[in-house]
Amino acid sequence: MHIQDQIITTVPVFEVSETLKEVIKFFEETTYSHVAVTESGVYLGLLSENDLPCFEPEKSIEDFRYELDNFFVTKETAWLDVLEMFSRNEANILPVVDEDQLILGYYDLEDIVSVFIDTPFFKEPGTILVISTGIKDYSFSEIAQIVESNNARLLGAFITDSENDVVQITLKIGTQSMNEVAQTFRRYNYTIVFGNSDDQFLEDLKQRSDYLEKYLNV
Repeated sequence: MHIQDQIITTVPVFEVSETLKEVIKFFEETTYSHVAVTESGVYLGLLSENDLPCFEPEKSIEDFRYELDNFFVTKETAWLDVLEMFSRNEANILPVVDEDQLILGYYDLEDIVSVFIDTPFFKEPGTILVISTGIKDYSFSEIAQIVESNNARLLGAFITDSENDVVQITLKIGTQSMNEVAQTFRRYNYTIVFGNSDDQFLEDLKQRSDYLEKYLNV
């Protein structure tokens, strides 16, 4: 998946020598969680909207140098890692920097999620199956083999939970015989955590989308 086309350049970048006046205005007029700061054009870090109550217009960004968050992605960062970076830092915007630490622009969470939802994993008809097994026992090649041995198509798979040496994997499968696929996984000592119909999947997706929209509007 190519997400580089989603880089936006309409969000400002502030120099560390500037005052906080325009930063305060930026956060008051947008819903973004962070904004980037540079020093002589080189990426330095991020001011957080959470610190807005502490900002005073006449103060310099320099006064908050040691409070800056320091996370970013590059054009080469894979889209799943981009989503992880959003999640890990509770951010809805990410600076994209080049090899010289110059800012190319930003990724907006809403744009990246829209690209993700537009993938075959979400758009193609299929059934969701969630399985679990020991973290040392699972194999994506084995999972694909189990699915395909039942004349089904594996449309997507990713790890959605990992705790106490147990890994949980969510699969999207194109098949009319999900019961046979589930039974085969059981024979291979996988636990079936969840399996549902298209209607249930769409309802679950709607609930997640509603949560995301609520988060973006905070």
